[in-house]
Amino acid sequence: MTSKQPSEKLFSSALKPYVTSALGAAYLGDAKELINNVTDNSVDLILTSPPYALFFKKEYGNVDQDKYVDWLLGFASDFRRVLKPTGSFVLNIGGSWTPRQPTRALCHFEIALRLVKECGFHLAQEFFWHNPAKLPAPAEWVTVRRIRVKDAVEMVWWLSKEPFPKADNRKVLQPYSPDMLRLLQRGYKPKQRPSGHTITAKFGDRGGSIPGNMLSLGNNDANGHYLTRCGEMGVKPHPARFPAQLPAFFVEFLTDPNDVVLDPFAGSCTTGEVAENLGRRWLAFEVSKTYLDGAKFRFEAPWDIDRRNQILSAFGQTFSSGDVATEQTTLQFPSKRIAGKVRK
Repeated sequence: MTSKQPSEKLFSSALKPYVTSALGAAYLGDAKELINNVTDNSVDLILTSPPYALFFKKEYGNVDQDKYVDWLLGFASDFRRVLKPTGSFVLNIGGSWTPRQPTRALCHFEIALRLVKECGFHLAQEFFWHNPAKLPAPAEWVTVRRIRVKDAVEMVWWLSKEPFPKADNRKVLQPYSPDMLRLLQRGYKPKQRPSGHTITAKFGDRGGSIPGNMLSLGNNDANGHYLTRCGEMGVKPHPARFPAQLPAFFVEFLTDPNDVVLDPFAGSCTTGEVAENLGRRWLAFEVSKTYLDGAKFRFEAPWDIDRRNQILSAFGQTFSSGDVATEQTTLQFPSKRIAGKVRK
């Protein structure tokens, strides 16, 4: 693993990063301009959640709904250019509603279709992020008229530059269920099941259960380091962060240590924090200085055992103090917190 900033070889601009860490850098500016400086075929994973195509404007700068698909596809050629042939593009995109009526807009489906049909990407697999803590919305249809249920699932499109991107589901295995553990203990006689599937003599303990493409992850880190430090320093936190477990799943699944992860719509750099603590190099772009002021707090210290297990235990990984100490020997973090109030 190298401690050099990825910008030394991957980012050709003389622009100085706004946030730096042992393994990565975040740049302040428009992603459309900044990505021109990223080297061709240099990125293993683009993992991002752009501003959603919502009818009502949000403070984090979402694009008007009728222009959203064309706006996002304007990045597609550069995303494909910077990806390695084995690289992946993971896009978390929330759904939206048709203005003034209780029907769904189709832009998140149009994006996937056009990325494949017009831009040369392959749809490796669709994922669904279920957020059990999501508030009921839109209020008019869900809580006032009571004619719809809350929209608690978001799409996560896993796209790739070529049909066979790097991936290994053995790195994101989940713990076996109690029923499966009992079955493994008793043994299973090879036979054909009523569904027509044949269970062979190879059936046995493979280290865990292969996860499905529905990821149920609550976004409720209200007492975490990032929000605590934003409060202490008077920095406005990003209002629409995804949980660290979401990028952690795909970073583990689709990359190896020292690979490069890019988030072109970084917000408060959750993706960068995850990449850093999992030993991946990373680049991030964000147009809001305020959000990057808060992002600096994510890199003040590496994850402790509790935080690491909180993020990775969903994928069957747990760590002891020795594991964490060994893994973090190459990561260098500031030993002191930033004093005083961050200027906005």
